[in-house]
Parts: sequence; C-alpha cells; structure tokens
Amino acid sequence: MARYAPEPPFRHDRPQRTGVLLVNLGTPAAPTPEAVRPFLREFLSDPRVIELPRWLWQTILHLFILPRRPKANAQKYASIWLDEGSPLEVYTERLTHALESHWTERGREPLVRWAMRYGEPSVAKVLARMKEEGLRRLLVVPLYPQYCASTTASVFDAVAAELMRWRDVPELRLVRHWHDDPRYIEALAQTLETHWAQHGRPDKLILSFHGMPRRTLELGDPYHCECHKTARLVAERLGLAPDQWLVTFQSRFGRARWLEPYTQPTLERLAREGVARVDVLCPGFATDCLETLEEIGMECRTAFLEAGGKQFHYVPCLNDSPFWVERFAALLEDHLGHWPDRTPSTDEELQARLARAKAMGAKQ
Repeated sequence: MARYAPEPPFRHDRPQRTGVLLVNLGTPAAPTPEAVRPFLREFLSDPRVIELPRWLWQTILHLFILPRRPKANAQKYASIWLDEGSPLEVYTERLTHALESHWTERGREPLVRWAMRYGEPSVAKVLARMKEEGLRRLLVVPLYPQYCASTTASVFDAVAAELMRWRDVPELRLVRHWHDDPRYIEALAQTLETHWAQHGRPDKLILSFHGMPRRTLELGDPYHCECHKTARLVAERLGLAPDQWLVTFQSRFGRARWLEPYTQPTLERLAREGVARVDVLCPGFATDCLETLEEIGMECRTAFLEAGGKQFHYVPCLNDSPFWVERFAALLEDHLGHWPDRTPSTDEELQARLARAKAMGAKQ
C-alpha cells in the first residue's frame, strides 16, 4: 500500500487557490440513538478530549457510556432539530456561505469550505475535495474563539493527519483564537445591545462558557484565562459594573472537578437569592448547538424558573449575523495576509504571454 495518496491529475486550466476551511465540533446525522452512537464514539475516543489511559477509558466508554447515553442524547437533539437538520450544521453552513458571499461581492474568490471535527463532512474528505479544486494555500479556522487543546488543537490534529497522507502539501496557517479581537468583542456587545433594546436589561448577565476539567488549567491550558478575558472585555465595552455580570462554565461530564462556578447551580442560587431576571450569552460557541439551545435554553431556563426566578432570556450566538460576518471576514483577512486568492493556471499564463507578445508586435 502506498505511503502517500496519489496526487490529482495535473490540469493546465486549473488555477492554484487559497482555501479557508471552517471547522466546527460536529453533530450526529439524525436525532436518533443509531446516529448519535457513532458520533459519540468518535468524539469521546479523541485523546485530546478524554485524557485518561486508553485501555481504561475505552472500557468505560464501551461498557457504560455507549450502551446508555445515545438514547438520552437523541431525545435532546430531537428537541432542537430544525427542518434543515442539526442547528450546528445549519448555522455552520450558513456562516460559510455568508463569508463566501461577502468576499464575492468585493471581488475576492478564496475557496471557503466547512467541515466537522467529528462526523460528516469530515476534515479529511473536505480537504481532499479542496485539493481537487486546486488548493495551494490553506487557512484553517477552528470555530472556537478561545483556544483549548481539546478543541483547537484537536482540529489541528485532524488537518495534520490528512496532510501527512499528501505528497504535495499546501502552505498552512491556523487561526489559533480570537478571544480578545476587538471585532469579536464588538459583535458580542452589539448582539446584547440589540437584545436589550427589544427586551430591556436583566438583573444579571451570565456569560456561560463550555466547561473543561480543572486539571487542564493546572496543566497549563490557556482556555480558562481566555474565557475570563473575553468576558471582561465584553463587560467593559458595555459599561457593566462588577455586580452586573458573572462568568460560569457549563456541560460538565463525569465526576472530576471541572472549571467553576458551574452554570446551572449558579442560576439556581441566583434565583433563590431573589434575582428576578437573568440573560445568558455563550461567547465560547461560534454557532448555536445542543449545548446552547437545549442545555442553556431549556434545561437551565427550567432550573432557574423552578428555583424562583421570574424571567430567563437566552441570547443566541453570533451565527451568521450580518454584522458578525463582516467583522469575521476582516479578522480572517488579517490571517490571510499577502496570500492571493488564486494564481493563474498554466493556460492562463500562456494566454497572458501570447497577449503581451501580440501587443508588443502591434507596437512595432
């Protein structure tokens, strides 16, 4: 078996292209246990996600988690499923098309594609298709504003694993994070201001980020610090006093200690203390998904109201909001730098040379 995949046949009419690859976490293909099970298997088998000895974790995964969890998760997915499919997939695709349209309207033409770290379309398959389209320069954009080894680095692992199979690899850049980029902070502030203009302000703003085991912080992962910086910059931009906002972490898994304070217990405590209205924004998610729409929008809403709260508002993610697409495009252009969107094909170069020769002959 060949060590490297064969290259696509050379085409004289194919220009060399710059590609922008957006990569989100992933989603099952359907809200059913049969579809959730392979998705969970792939996701929870990633050593970046679960840092336990492989033999121990695989035993736990196959004996205790995969036989039970898919059914419960499928019900949760079913509660948020859209007519077009999974919200995470729908919004990722919309964001990709919005970026492509934004650049097309301005005379630019990079290849803009999207993939999922787990599930379909896979990073490997999308990269292979981009190669067929003439990929020569690649900007990888993990859709996680804050860097974390279990997310951002895992995307890099998937890209690297595919490129290790290629004989002719492209130039490569990775967007590591954008947690403190002024354009991202402004977009978050604008989405909150728009919501408040329609619904009034809350007693407390909760900025809820996806949780991670506390051990990752102790081992040097910068995620916790980047979450807090994002929240602080948003609060400063909105002019909020320290007692008007709070950072929490959601989506705990297992019995180990995770980053604190935890979102749902915090909401229940606030309700018991007499806080009547909370608004929750999830700045760690580029697009809405199970963790925002179901966990926050449904489970946490119910917990807050049952504990005595009066009003709960979930503020949607940036998704493909026009004001975010424009800022996100500018952010990505900084990373693209001097790269051209395309370089001429062999045929185009030949035609240009012939045209120049003809013009010179006419002058003589």
